[in-house]
Amino acid sequence: MGLQDRNEKLFYRVLTSDIERFMPIVYTPTVGLACQQYGLTFRRPRGLFITIHDRSHISTLLQSWPEKDIRAVVVTDGERILGLGDLGCYGMGIPVGKLALYTACGGMPPQQCLPVMLDVGTDNEELLKDPLYIGLRHKRIRGQAYDELLEEFMKAITDRYGVNCLIQFEDFANINAFRLLSKYRNKYLTFNDDIQGTAAVAVAGLLAALRITKSKMHNHTIVFQGAGEAAMGIAELIIMAMEKEGLPREQCLKKIWMVDSKGLIVKGRDHLTHEKERFAHEHAQMKKLEDVVKELKPTAIIGVAAITGAFTEEIIKAMASFNKRPIIFALSNPTSKAECTAEQCYTLTEGRGIFASGSPFDPVTLPDGQKFYPGQGNNAYVFPGVGLGVTACAMRHIPEDIFLVTAETIAELVTEKDLAEGRLYPPLNSIREVSIKLAVKIVEYAYKNQMATLHPEPHDKEAFVHSLIFSTDYEEFAVDSYSWPENAMAVQACKL
Repeated sequence: MGLQDRNEKLFYRVLTSDIERFMPIVYTPTVGLACQQYGLTFRRPRGLFITIHDRSHISTLLQSWPEKDIRAVVVTDGERILGLGDLGCYGMGIPVGKLALYTACGGMPPQQCLPVMLDVGTDNEELLKDPLYIGLRHKRIRGQAYDELLEEFMKAITDRYGVNCLIQFEDFANINAFRLLSKYRNKYLTFNDDIQGTAAVAVAGLLAALRITKSKMHNHTIVFQGAGEAAMGIAELIIMAMEKEGLPREQCLKKIWMVDSKGLIVKGRDHLTHEKERFAHEHAQMKKLEDVVKELKPTAIIGVAAITGAFTEEIIKAMASFNKRPIIFALSNPTSKAECTAEQCYTLTEGRGIFASGSPFDPVTLPDGQKFYPGQGNNAYVFPGVGLGVTACAMRHIPEDIFLVTAETIAELVTEKDLAEGRLYPPLNSIREVSIKLAVKIVEYAYKNQMATLHPEPHDKEAFVHSLIFSTDYEEFAVDSYSWPENAMAVQACKL
């Protein structure tokens, strides 16, 4: 972060020089630890902090932001940071990290990106007692005041930066995430990364896995450990993929089962939310995930509840007993919250498991010499390319179809060699190329379906997208090293 403050171009040059090495530092899992210790490491502010007490003059705050051309905003209220819970203002590390990847992975110019923290308080008692806490020291404000803040914020952003400014919702709690997405998705250029971004990357992994199992999406039965934003988003996109294969929606729903903190979601269970009700099936109530897996015999299990070790040895072995190639996705972040490790999956399934995780795991070598490179189902495959694509052609809204197109595009970029090595995603070191190809695909889709408002339509869409990419290259210039030794040293440093 110190380098980013001192020399932004050099920061991104370093980041893109070895994205596979540096992404875990600016994003998950290190960003989780950074958020937990944000007050301790805080040196200078990055991004815009808006509090609940700023209502009625948010537009004035935005006028004070030095950049006038903002294309992408990532906003959080810090209530559900990764799998770590309510971190209040310390959650600012997430929008900052996400937008660093908008530039590093998607090529969006950093000056066009704005991280925002909506500080409405925190219910985390430890933070309220923390002398280093930088946020408001009171309980979270909810209800009408909260909704008025969001309404004013959304309007102020589009008034200041235009209706084509992307607003990405990040790490809002379930209680707000679904309703805010439903409320604003057709009014603004917005999406929720935890719901839709996670869905796209998970379904991309499943589509790649289908090439290994030689089957169709509708042939699978899927059990989710977790029934929150991520699970609902993934389930919806799986249903879209199954419908595209010709399976009626009602039958698609029957292929998906969810387990939450109270057990299997079944019809007749008390206090089911509207979202959960849709995935409730006729079945006896069951409390334990082990029992659910043995009873339903799913072909795939997906963990998105941030319960460390939820996929026990018993569960993994059970999956391997009734599936030739069991699909096991431990998608919870950070790494400490993963449902199982890559090594556990590959070892307990004797190399037959098809594995993906949310955070990175090292390659695994089995006793027989087989070596696997675990696929990382990282949202960074999704949001930089989506952000670049929808802003490039000036879309007004982001329909759900865009995320199925995204999943299909990512899956198509996985080679047979990648699959043979256990990868369900393109190598991370190719992520910028993936993002650019995804953006081009979205631009093509937008113009084909009359969703783009940028006219005239670019003839060569790939060249058009490339023209928008932020460059980290340093231009060569002549220097008299005898007269200006410090300049020669500066040039050499840039080359290094």
